[in-house]
Amino acid sequence: MANKRILVVDDDSYVREMTELTLTRKGYEVGTAPEARSALAKLEDGDYDLVLSDIKMPGMDGLELLEAIRTRAPETIVVMITAHASIANAVEAMQKGAYSYIQKGSDSTVAELEIVVERALEHQETKRENRRLRSELHDKSEMIGKSRNMEQVRDLIRTVADTRATVLITGESGTGKELVARALHYDSARRNGPFIRLNCAALPKDLMECELFGHEKGAFTGAIKQTRGRFEMADGGTLLLDEISEIDLGLQAKLLRVLQEREFERIGSTQTLKVDVRILATTNRDLQKEVEEGNFREDLYYRLNVIDVPLPSLRERKEDIPALVKFFTARFSQENGKQIEGLSHEADELLMNYDWPGNIRELENYIERAVVVTRGPVLVSEDFPRKLTAGPYPAAKDDGLQVGMTVAEMERRLIMKTLEACQGNRTEAATKLAISTRTLRNKLHEYGAMDAFKENGKFAGELLPESA
Repeated sequence: MANKRILVVDDDSYVREMTELTLTRKGYEVGTAPEARSALAKLEDGDYDLVLSDIKMPGMDGLELLEAIRTRAPETIVVMITAHASIANAVEAMQKGAYSYIQKGSDSTVAELEIVVERALEHQETKRENRRLRSELHDKSEMIGKSRNMEQVRDLIRTVADTRATVLITGESGTGKELVARALHYDSARRNGPFIRLNCAALPKDLMECELFGHEKGAFTGAIKQTRGRFEMADGGTLLLDEISEIDLGLQAKLLRVLQEREFERIGSTQTLKVDVRILATTNRDLQKEVEEGNFREDLYYRLNVIDVPLPSLRERKEDIPALVKFFTARFSQENGKQIEGLSHEADELLMNYDWPGNIRELENYIERAVVVTRGPVLVSEDFPRKLTAGPYPAAKDDGLQVGMTVAEMERRLIMKTLEACQGNRTEAATKLAISTRTLRNKLHEYGAMDAFKENGKFAGELLPESA
């Protein structure tokens, strides 16, 4: 646990010094603060892994400091120290997010301090590792598949990752645009620099400008301190502008300047700041159309669209669905303590025939739901939402109908499609078509389809019996 940074906050100088000495001897890097507000200032200046804070302090007390840390530095773990044997305060602190507490002044304080700090940092490392593993699992799920579409995406990522070129990643929601952005960053020479993301659809215009460029203290009402923007945070790394089409037209001009000159000013400042940042952008809209309609600057569009990485929808790569389903089923089975062996044939057909408007994100959600609600070792169609089974026929990209086609030809195509959907089960197909099995058999003979099915091996033997 060496090199971990710990901040000790206590208005008692003796306690601060002794705690600092104890932790320094254990190999930790220790900072101190006499009260909560100076502690927050130190947290603004640098990252700390753990904060040890007294509960009773003048001004802002330890509980208020805890809440502020949870908001401003949620990754930092907090342990409370108190000379007051108040279980109520300790319980309240832990309910608000503190990891634990230590009672100072007891004979075992030093030993307890060392143990609690070590366990708290181990707990933090475990949480970080779990998040990393979950992130990797999520990333892998998005890139699973050997379809031609996904191979092209992977090839393009490898080609452009280690360049300075601005990249525009396009595709429907849920197709993995942020994943591609992360791959472009971590496969580049900037991999050791920061990767900063800003969701342009989540903030109003005024806040968006502050988020991008930062502001000086006193720049506007409520600006109580200088704040860095995302461009500064991303210096030496990559900035992802998620859903770039949502940026206000007025702000687009300022963004264009940064893309061209790599410089800007914080709000309320005349000092020009230069940054070394690679810009990646994503959108689920047709930016060319947005330009034509006057919603997006043409010059900014061309600056962003140096390299275009279009992501396929899931319905355009349906051959990847089985691999994705297998991955998600294994993942959620493990998370829920179940042993799911796979999907029934009907459930598999259900997923393959659905159009997936929400793409991989929607598939992931439905598999998780199915794993949670299923009562057996195999996922069945009943484990999935009814919207997937709303119609009597599966969704299809092309029904094959054309202007000028005869009614007889349309009838033939309908019968053949229904038989395929029913896996050659003549009784089920006849029921769906509202005709007798004898009529269906006669139609197949009329089309010469019975022999064709037998030759290609699709439907043979008992699936299409000769008897009525």
